[in-house]
Amino acid sequence: MKNHVAAAAPGCRLPNLMGTATPAYPSVVLVGTAAPGCRVANHVETTAPACPSLEHVGTAPGCPAERSSAARFVSIALTVLIPCMLLSSTLFAETSSFNSARAMQYVREVVAFGARPTGSANHKKLENYIHAHLKADAVEDDAFAASTPEGKFPVRNIIAKFPGTRDGIVVIAGHYDTNYPLRNSGYVGANDGGSSTALLLELANHLRGKKRDGYSVWLLWTDGEEAVKEWTATDSLYGTRHLAEKWQNDGTLKKIKAFLLVDMIGDADLNIERDTNSTPWLEDLLLQAATSLGYQSHFFGRTISVQDDHLSFVPRGVPSADLIDLDYGYGNVFHHTPQDTIDKLSPKSIEIVGSVILETVRLLDEKK
Repeated sequence: MKNHVAAAAPGCRLPNLMGTATPAYPSVVLVGTAAPGCRVANHVETTAPACPSLEHVGTAPGCPAERSSAARFVSIALTVLIPCMLLSSTLFAETSSFNSARAMQYVREVVAFGARPTGSANHKKLENYIHAHLKADAVEDDAFAASTPEGKFPVRNIIAKFPGTRDGIVVIAGHYDTNYPLRNSGYVGANDGGSSTALLLELANHLRGKKRDGYSVWLLWTDGEEAVKEWTATDSLYGTRHLAEKWQNDGTLKKIKAFLLVDMIGDADLNIERDTNSTPWLEDLLLQAATSLGYQSHFFGRTISVQDDHLSFVPRGVPSADLIDLDYGYGNVFHHTPQDTIDKLSPKSIEIVGSVILETVRLLDEKK
């Protein structure tokens, strides 16, 4: 019974086997009735009017009793359930395969490397880890040496490309490096760096091997997002500043229909900010997607201005939105501290953001 209840689309009630009210399932109603939009068709292969309910079979006009009660029930139940199940599968096909348990396991494996600041040995291990998961995909690296207040650092953006049938690109991005000044403090960046890395890996699983009837989707693991010394316009966002300039020069930038950034999205108490530096219509589309999935209470309860990787693209005219929760612990107390550990995260939060991202991509695909 549990599976049947979960399969019904919103507003579609399921038939009660016994024809009586079931306390555990208040939405279950008598066979022969249906919620608005879910018609109960005639279970008898005649041109007679539909039987009003199960109890009339064999007694009411046009309701002969040539079938067994079990066969009659199966016929009626299938007539009710199949349209509702098809509706449900259509509405949620884009989000059904986001595996939050697997995404959370990715976070654990990423955190196990320890601190992963740009240029470190652990950072290189993580690069190899990401590449190993993408070995079946079309992958491109954007590698260069960045000049920082602490000298030259190797920076590597990783891009996995999933082609679509429509002309244009949707970029979904998140940084995989961790805070450099905290590198010797025991800091592991489970949320800040870990959750975004894992979410992108799970999105790759969702996209892999499927023909996309829409825009191409590029997953971008950005590097050098964190400041090396202190956050300024020149000591931060090393990877995306370089990549945005490169894409502008080679013509890629004008093909990007949306740049969706995820950062610090694993907080068990998830509250995604409305960001004044993001593109308003794209933020509105995210909220539309969240609302359609029932996740609107996790979005835009607060409006703030966020400095993040999307700022490399917004001034260049790319529609961009930052999905970030900057209230990590009371008063953001866990952000950029050794307390940013995996016990503060929830797989459900990662699932919510991943599902909203996928639904937003679907809406973008439909956008004229």
